[in-house]
Amino acid sequence: MEPANADPKPLRPGTGNVAAAQSSSTRLPAIDPASTALLVMHYQTDILELFPSVAPALLANTRRLCDAARHRGISVFFANIRFSPGYPEVSPLNKNGQGIKQLGLFVDDTLSPGLNRQASEPLIIAHRASVFFGTDLQVRLSAQGVDTLMMAGIASTGVVLSSVAYASDADFRLLTVKECCYDPDEVVHERLFATAFESRTTVLSLDEALAMLT
Repeated sequence: MEPANADPKPLRPGTGNVAAAQSSSTRLPAIDPASTALLVMHYQTDILELFPSVAPALLANTRRLCDAARHRGISVFFANIRFSPGYPEVSPLNKNGQGIKQLGLFVDDTLSPGLNRQASEPLIIAHRASVFFGTDLQVRLSAQGVDTLMMAGIASTGVVLSSVAYASDADFRLLTVKECCYDPDEVVHERLFATAFESRTTVLSLDEALAMLT
């Protein structure tokens, strides 16, 4: 996560036609609920407070995604970035970590309650941009037989980029839900979905993702 102080413009919730998404389902991969997990990254209070004009729409979109995954019997995983007081986990060599330390964030914030996390849904705590680095996430996924990840997160240039790169190299089949991802740099956000994410994942609209989960 590379936080910024303001977001450029409001984000509208997904309002497209699910039936239309279903009609284009021939291009969408089939999913097996037993081997699929939804991974929601950095939907935490400190981050959402940085982007007040888009936070309600992001939460609404991602809550719909979480509820649809739960209804289909797909495991939902959450991941937050968090540090101890004083940031002992931050290396002086890590530029991104030093920037976070200066902001004083991610010490006592929480997962957004708007996502209605269930007691059985894991919350992974990471100290780096990738939710895989230094965590037991991959072990947990492998233990459940998960080989397919549907991913959502804030920000696209931070946790999403880092985690997609790792998960792709680890041979997970990846789906990214564009309307459940956000970056304050709209140009870079769009470019990532057209290039790095398109080359490593199946990019889905929210309506396409919901159609897959029905």
